[in-house]
Order: sequence, then structure tokens, then C-alpha cells
Amino acid sequence: MHHRSSPLVFLGFAWMACAGMAHASDSLRVGNRLLMVGDTAAHVQALLGRPSYRAHRSSSQRRRRRTTSGSDGSERWQYRRDGRVIVVTIVDGLVTDIDERRS
Repeated sequence: MHHRSSPLVFLGFAWMACAGMAHASDSLRVGNRLLMVGDTAAHVQALLGRPSYRAHRSSSQRRRRRTTSGSDGSERWQYRRDGRVIVVTIVDGLVTDIDERRS
């Protein structure tokens, strides 16, 4: 006897497999407000507060090509909220990337 599985069962398994993985996005909902790529570092702090961890990009990690300011000025700000880790990448004072994953 052969049982045919519903496509929804497979979708459910795929969703569960991906649930613990990182999720990169152009935006992040914080309460009823939205953080988006292109927002300022000041807006990040207004929405999320002070980061629990900050990492500056070291000179050995910088690309040979530099921005007009002479350095890439990048930082990664890490936040722990509601069982998730949120990493916001800031370059020259603007959000360039938002990553979110379950901790």
C-alpha cells in the first residue's frame, strides 16, 4: 500500500529545518517600528538600544579598496532579544545588513 504525502507536510519539514538558520533581511520589525538597510546608526540605537557586543573591522580584514573617507568604518552590532540574535552591520554610520537567527 503506497501513501501519498501532502505537499504541506514537506513544506512543514522544510520550514522546521530552516528555523534555526540565519535570516538576512533588508528590514527588521521592532515592535510597531521598522529598521531598514540605509537607516542611521542613531536610528538603530533608538530602536534597539545599546548593543550587547560591538566588533570593529580590523585593518587586516579591510579590503584594499577604501572609501572616500580613508577607511571602511564598519562595525557589527550584536543584540540579544526574545531568544534571537540580531547582528546589524554599520558602514560609515549607515545600516548595510541585518542578520537575525535564533540563539
